[in-house]
Amino acid sequence: MRYLFLLVTFSFLALHLSAQQKDSVQKEISVPVKKDSVKPERIPLGLFKKDSVHVPRKATLRSAVIPGWGQAYNKKYWKIPIVWGALGTAAGFFVYNRKEYIDARDAYRNLMDKNDSNNYLIKPKFQPVDPEAVRQYRIAVRQYVDYSVLAFILLWGLNVVDATVDGHLKAFDVNDNLSLRVNPTYNPVSRQANVGLVFTFGK
Repeated sequence: MRYLFLLVTFSFLALHLSAQQKDSVQKEISVPVKKDSVKPERIPLGLFKKDSVHVPRKATLRSAVIPGWGQAYNKKYWKIPIVWGALGTAAGFFVYNRKEYIDARDAYRNLMDKNDSNNYLIKPKFQPVDPEAVRQYRIAVRQYVDYSVLAFILLWGLNVVDATVDGHLKAFDVNDNLSLRVNPTYNPVSRQANVGLVFTFGK
């Protein structure tokens, strides 16, 4: 159970980081420049313009209330099945381990009461088992129940963090009027190659 929790958590983080990297690669470094200006105004490279419509806080609150709602608000619809799948897996393990714990607990009690009339209450899989083995199994599944709850809470929190980060990234936009490229040159006097950065201003 511990390794499954780590696998689900790391998978969720990897998908989130890959989505952020994809979004950042698709954005070009540019800033707006006035059309009729004689001398270009010095503007910091990568100046961001905030979107007045998209509110990152709404994505955070919505994901905190209903998992996946914030991702839908950010238009990251492909993340919704991942969020629900991760939380559903944690919830499924909780239900299964909780049932196993109750069955093992009741079986151990009936095995230790020295009353054979109650043996029919013991689940068939526990009847031929030594009482000490049943007790050890009960302790183990009780820990799995705790791990399942912890995994569910952490995955819910990751869902909120993911929606928050995507919300802030989506709230910024970059104009296409300024581009940056690398321009290699050769100096015949010094016989040395140089590499420079070229800024291209658009209309």
